Amino acid sequence: MNVSPLLVVAATTLVTLVAAAAVPRFRRPGSLAHATPVGIVVGIAASVALDALDIWTAAAYVAVVTFVAAGIAVLRVGEGRAVVRRARTRLLFGVPWGSLLAAGGVVAFYLFAQFGAQNPRSPLVVPFVSWSYFYPFGTVTAAFAHASLGHVTGNVIATLALAPLAEYAFSHFPTDRGASAFSSWRTNPYVRAFVLFPLGVLVVGLLTAVFSWGATIGFSGVVFAFAGFALVRYPLATVLAVSAREVISLLWTVIRDPIVFASASPSFSPPWWAGIAVQGHMFGFLIGAVLASVLVMRRDNRPSAARIWFGAVLLASSMSLWAVWWYGAVDDFVLYRAAGVLLVATLAIILTVVVRADDRTLVRDVSTRKAAFAVLLLPVVTMSLVAVPVNVTTVADADLPGDPVEIRGYEVTYAEDVTNERVAGVDFPYFAAATNVSASGVIVANEDRQIWTEQVSAGELGFYGDRSVKVGGVGWTERVTVHRRGWVASGGSAVYNVYVVPPDGDSRHVFASESSTADPRIGGRKVRVDAAGGGFGLEVLRNDSVVESVQIPGENETAMAGGLTFVRNGTRVYAEYGNTSVQVASEETYE
Repeated sequence: MNVSPLLVVAATTLVTLVAAAAVPRFRRPGSLAHATPVGIVVGIAASVALDALDIWTAAAYVAVVTFVAAGIAVLRVGEGRAVVRRARTRLLFGVPWGSLLAAGGVVAFYLFAQFGAQNPRSPLVVPFVSWSYFYPFGTVTAAFAHASLGHVTGNVIATLALAPLAEYAFSHFPTDRGASAFSSWRTNPYVRAFVLFPLGVLVVGLLTAVFSWGATIGFSGVVFAFAGFALVRYPLATVLAVSAREVISLLWTVIRDPIVFASASPSFSPPWWAGIAVQGHMFGFLIGAVLASVLVMRRDNRPSAARIWFGAVLLASSMSLWAVWWYGAVDDFVLYRAAGVLLVATLAIILTVVVRADDRTLVRDVSTRKAAFAVLLLPVVTMSLVAVPVNVTTVADADLPGDPVEIRGYEVTYAEDVTNERVAGVDFPYFAAATNVSASGVIVANEDRQIWTEQVSAGELGFYGDRSVKVGGVGWTERVTVHRRGWVASGGSAVYNVYVVPPDGDSRHVFASESSTADPRIGGRKVRVDAAGGGFGLEVLRNDSVVESVQIPGENETAMAGGLTFVRNGTRVYAEYGNTSVQVASEETYE
């Protein structure tokens, strides 16, 4: 159903009238009359652009325009005008240019460097991860690459909400008394807006990649640095910006999916907190807090203790800095929620003490302020020192089992209960149990790039049946498809084979699970389902000894072995003995 032009004209005219009524310059006789033709013209133009869209998509655009127009109108009235004036005293033309450049750079990297322009929902990820210091390309690109469209969208929205506050605190114009703009390159607002602030973002991004523990990817470390920087200077405004992030996210989802239909259905996904790089987030947050603390001390413009405390608690809680987790068994994860809450409380206390500390002497030449700043700096230094041995690990001796598919240095295979070479490569005294983590699923390795990762878990492949992974590098990408096919013994477990299909190649069998015996007994015999050799067979057992075996018959066919007749009926296999017939196996199903 196409949207009516009349509907668009009416909605856009209404938005224009609301904005005109709120803006002071329109507050004079006849102003609304002058505004009405403008609204109609804009509405007609919008109707031409939106006439081909369905009514819900058009409604989404009208809703977003309404939000933006109302926001602009509010900023032109009363306190809103004061906010705009204050922004112009700090930002060039009142615009956070550096924040926009940072967000645009992240989007451009995703769309072009990660081949997202071809399919934004399926980017190339593996080569852009910070696997090791011995793979510098990944270390340099990790902070600016992303794992999915949702990942980059979330970080860009958070950047647009939080970075302007940090840029406002940084200021395009000099804030020192007596200093004037354009007196030097350091005080030049254009240099500060288009060079110094973006350069600072770049440096912080590199720091979060270099000193994060293990393989990381994403701009979120920098986002948390924005949050930490803004919080120390403007705690309550930062909390408000986090709420604004949710509004921006809502508007974006409204444009993408103006109406959603959903129904109950099974799904497979790890817990949401298992995907959080909490150490990277904390490191970025502390980097931002340290930089802002230096700025606050130099300018001697400190917020109150109450604002810092409540702002830190609210921001750290809402941005999930409490989500401390680690690996459990296969496809299991452990969340240390109590430790995370204690971490948030400790962080709030430290920030409050650092910001409110004064220059009173504590010990000899050490002031209270210096001591508090050292306490804040200590976890940053500690995390950095821990990151070095973690990130110098290599996977040179990590041979993949079976017959992996090889593509220009990459190896792709499937394995179960093998040592996670990436985690095991970290050797910390007294923490051997924590680093002795097994992996089961689709494994991707590249010795030259120091890559070893469980790209698709065994549980995910078992749920969907078919998954694919992308490997590649600068200027090239290849897709490898993995299939799982299996049968479930009646009363027993699934028996399955896994096949890897290289690009432009034949399917390769890489894994066979253990066999499983069906519960029913027929004619004094039991039936075992087997996956040896890449196919599926039925073994007839008497007294736990194999009497005879046969391949599972084709659809609507029969086969005989060990005195039993096996009948295939669609996805089920029955064993017949005399007048007795029982189901012994059924084909595995996937979502």
